[in-house]
Amino acid sequence: MLSASELERYRPHLTLPGFGRAAQERLKAGRVLVIGAGGLGCPALLYLAAAGMGKITVIDPDRVEASNLQRQVLYGVADIGALKIEVAGLRLRAQNPWVTVVGLAERFGRHNALELVRASDVVIDGSDNFATRYLVNDACVMADRPFVYGAISGFDGQLSVFNWRGGPTYRCLFPTPPPPELAPNCAQAGVLGVLPGVVGTWQAAEAIKIVSGVGEPMAGRLLLWNALTMRSQSVALVPEPSSRPILALPADVAAPPCASARAEIDVEEMQAMLQVGPLQLLDVREASERAHAAITPSAHVPLPLLEEPDADRYLAGLRPELPTVVYCAAGVRSLRAVAILRAKHGFTAVRSLRGGIAAWLAAAGS
Repeated sequence: MLSASELERYRPHLTLPGFGRAAQERLKAGRVLVIGAGGLGCPALLYLAAAGMGKITVIDPDRVEASNLQRQVLYGVADIGALKIEVAGLRLRAQNPWVTVVGLAERFGRHNALELVRASDVVIDGSDNFATRYLVNDACVMADRPFVYGAISGFDGQLSVFNWRGGPTYRCLFPTPPPPELAPNCAQAGVLGVLPGVVGTWQAAEAIKIVSGVGEPMAGRLLLWNALTMRSQSVALVPEPSSRPILALPADVAAPPCASARAEIDVEEMQAMLQVGPLQLLDVREASERAHAAITPSAHVPLPLLEEPDADRYLAGLRPELPTVVYCAAGVRSLRAVAILRAKHGFTAVRSLRGGIAAWLAAAGS
């Protein structure tokens, strides 16, 4: 039942023809899983909380970066370096204390996908890589849950609802993952800041419609929208029976280096991060280079040592979960180090200083 305070808060919904109290009570009992608290997740989360979705679970292992602030509207400059789910939880509870927000600082993977999806009524996918989208789809098919799909690139956005009452699934549209060379390079591709705000808000609208039982979900259709021309197109989707029998989830695929964070960081952004929160620095040059100039304080592990089988012992003083910047002379060896740290040592928020210590010294002397 809705309390007196909730009745006042949701009055615009309660007096809306075709919505009303019954739909609002269904929202209050609803459970939604949001995968990713980034460009798509931020607006979706804001409007789900504002509308009164009863339980919102959000999963994202990343920390706030300065480059996120162009489009991820839940965060501010003071949040750089903080876990996204912690900041998001505080903002959403402040926005609506009558909703339950559960934040999980971990990756959505094979080990937790089915449990999380089965505990929800609808799933919103705000991820930015193909491997996660296929995992979301397959878990939703196995658990018989609808999946609200959104995707953005440059000036273009897409929206659909998959697996709704036997309708098309994501694999009906894209049967198999594209080869890596055809996947967007998110380290280089840009996105118009307002685009994820529009698409993420549409995703929230679809989830609200599904849970409240009001309106017609975007199932069996794919909406294509271009922000530059304001032109949209709706494409009909046909179920493909061969896409539905899914008996096991796909194996976890390591996210590309740019899937959770850009591979590089420039001097200005690193300076901003040093001002607002803990930041680990790692120098991967040789000792002779470090003797000439170094950024202090910073740990020192030459790149060849990182490539040894027992490299963990050289990294004992660093914490893999904290934001980390690796530097070398010009930013080439440090990119190799970032790949090693992510793939072999569990560093989740590590980047290479673009231009290396040369860029740092040039900025300091300017």
